[in-house]
Amino acid sequence: MRPPGGFRRALTTALAALLALPLTALPAAAEPYGRIRLEHLDRGLVAATTGDGVYLSWRLLGDEVTGHGATGMTGADFKVYRDGRPIATVTDSTNYLDRGATAGSEYRVAPIVKGREGRRSPAATPWAKSFYDLPLKKPADGVTPAGEAYTYAANDVSVGDVDGDGQYEYVVKWDPSNSKDVSQRGYTGNTYVDTYELDGTLRWRLDLGVNIRSGAHYTQFLVYDFDGDGRSEMMLKTAPGTKAIRYGADGRVVSEHYVTMPRQDVKAGYSHRDDYRKSAADYFDYLVETFAKWQEHPEVVAGRWPKTLEEAFGIEPAHSYPLSHEDAVELATYFVDVYAPKRSGNNRLREFAGFVITGPEYLTVFDGGSGKELQTISYKPGRGDDGLLWGDYAMARIEPGNRVDRFLSSVAYLDGRRPSAIFARGYYTRTTLVAYDWDGRRLKEVWYVDSGHVPMSNPFNGAPHGVPGSNPEYADLTTQGFHSMSVADVDADGRQEIVYGSATIDDDGDLLYSSFATAPPQSNVPGQNVRLGHGDAMHVGDFDPDRPGLEIWTVHEGGPYAPYGWALRDAATGEVIHGGYSGVDTGRGMVGDIDPAVRGLETWSSMPPNQAIEAGLWSARGDFLGRSAPGTNMSIRWAADMTTQFVNGTATTVLQTPTIDDWKRGTLLTAEGTLANNWTKGNPGLVADVFGDWREELLVRTADSGALRIYLSTEVTGRKLYTLMHDPQYRVEVARQQTGYNQPAYPSFYFGSDIDWSRVPLPRLR
Repeated sequence: MRPPGGFRRALTTALAALLALPLTALPAAAEPYGRIRLEHLDRGLVAATTGDGVYLSWRLLGDEVTGHGATGMTGADFKVYRDGRPIATVTDSTNYLDRGATAGSEYRVAPIVKGREGRRSPAATPWAKSFYDLPLKKPADGVTPAGEAYTYAANDVSVGDVDGDGQYEYVVKWDPSNSKDVSQRGYTGNTYVDTYELDGTLRWRLDLGVNIRSGAHYTQFLVYDFDGDGRSEMMLKTAPGTKAIRYGADGRVVSEHYVTMPRQDVKAGYSHRDDYRKSAADYFDYLVETFAKWQEHPEVVAGRWPKTLEEAFGIEPAHSYPLSHEDAVELATYFVDVYAPKRSGNNRLREFAGFVITGPEYLTVFDGGSGKELQTISYKPGRGDDGLLWGDYAMARIEPGNRVDRFLSSVAYLDGRRPSAIFARGYYTRTTLVAYDWDGRRLKEVWYVDSGHVPMSNPFNGAPHGVPGSNPEYADLTTQGFHSMSVADVDADGRQEIVYGSATIDDDGDLLYSSFATAPPQSNVPGQNVRLGHGDAMHVGDFDPDRPGLEIWTVHEGGPYAPYGWALRDAATGEVIHGGYSGVDTGRGMVGDIDPAVRGLETWSSMPPNQAIEAGLWSARGDFLGRSAPGTNMSIRWAADMTTQFVNGTATTVLQTPTIDDWKRGTLLTAEGTLANNWTKGNPGLVADVFGDWREELLVRTADSGALRIYLSTEVTGRKLYTLMHDPQYRVEVARQQTGYNQPAYPSFYFGSDIDWSRVPLPRLR
């Protein structure tokens, strides 16, 4: 562990001592949050036709909860009405099976508080099946500048109440069939983001334009009520050419507006007609221009980089500096055709096309209901270059635009009351995060975190991963970020922190900790104190009910250079509770209560089957339970007994039909006619508690992307819990689920089949 200073070290030590107190020393019911600003939701009543009758499910709202009972939360009971007549009073849950249903029945529910009946909910008519199809309007197909045709499919989904009526609207990101990972060559089509009512009404569409590349790492869109007016905004990265398209009730376009370019960009001659995508020839010309100015580069001037490109490439000097255009062309040709291919066969820079490595970058706030642009500012930080400073040219595989264009976003209650937007750039080398507040008129920067670039003696031949950044305050943040980030109150002070993979940023922007450990003897760096490092999957929650505080379960890519392939850490301190060395890229990991006979939630990681180490399934306490484990694509809280289920549907060449599977009972749902997203990631559009009781809904695209299909669990439960959307940690985790590699959302409290209701916090909403 490396705390960033004496004060932080003392605070962390004191906190660790506090968390080490026996469980009995803690209050019976934790109250981690003060009055916090969350959505005012309606009853969320939904009805679905089943073989046994009509299943009804509705919300217990956070502000209705007053205490804890034997089977759940107390504070409101409910009367169920069918066609205006009461048919049941429900006290032990927020669902009901009407076995006497008749065709065309209409249902309402009303809360009963202290013997008094409250307002009835809006009416719900039953779905014909256990799912509902929200109609979508697919964007038109397109053709790239290279003549390649592409189509569109619905991808990530988020939700927000954009009009203040207490019901969620659905925000759908459209990915072209040629969307790319940052490291992949080629053009992509434009990314679109749509906002729909539940009935399929398209409110508005955001066309991000040609200057935002399409893929999992480029567009992280936040849908949240940031200013407290009861209506969600949308906030995301934009560029010249980004425009909002508004539709009328008849589906016709009402207006189209480009984002407002900052005055300095207009003055500099930038235009919404600009196209910054580089062809292979454009990229070569870019290299020539960069090489021609080599002697002017600040790192060269400062003496930190070689004075000549020949020295950087390890060849005999042959040119005088500054280089002439002809000499710059000669060296660029050598670099592209000789130097790069010698380092790796993957370095086919003559084919490098479709990347956006120049041009302005913006952050824009939109009105969630209308698409009206509210403010546009420059994206912080800017790219600076095409990745030369970020280490994109330093390793054997040369990947311009890769490390520099890794983006993440989330929402966090940094002050414990109001939501802030968090936007991040970079996690392999230089790592940056910036927090903003939105007051309805303008963005206000709360804090900015920047590790600084990692020092390199040669930007064309180095090892930039695991190297401290140049900013001493945040130097240990480098190489610790993941493909997603989580938000949780890890130190129980009522304010949320940013869990940035193997490091955590405190609510005030300080580095709370960066996790290091001693590498084992069988590693390539035995005995060294090294970063836990980067990984693909991260989960933050209360996984061990017998241990105070939250835990973090992560898997790691560092292989023989990382101390762990998988690890469970104390979320307050970053210290490893238990874990294991793998020596390889451990690519997947998951958490869930899959076996009620085992205390706490189980954790597991993926591992090649020929590995001789005990990788597989673990208890929360670190007991090895076997090599067999469920899938790792996405979890879902689907069952009546509060165990965890899993969404499967992974594909490498042909997309497969998603299923919901239970570790003990097998397949519970086969989502015929639908598809998951992102090939081997196999994740749904969204898993979240969007209506009904505390169970999560599965949102997936139909096979033709003509609809967003919403599946409802119709298993009657006798457990009573408020909507998970009124738990602050769960709500912000849903908002960030679409970011990078989609990861499940976890509540702030222990959620499992053996839940202790007395320890579930009582929401305190504003």
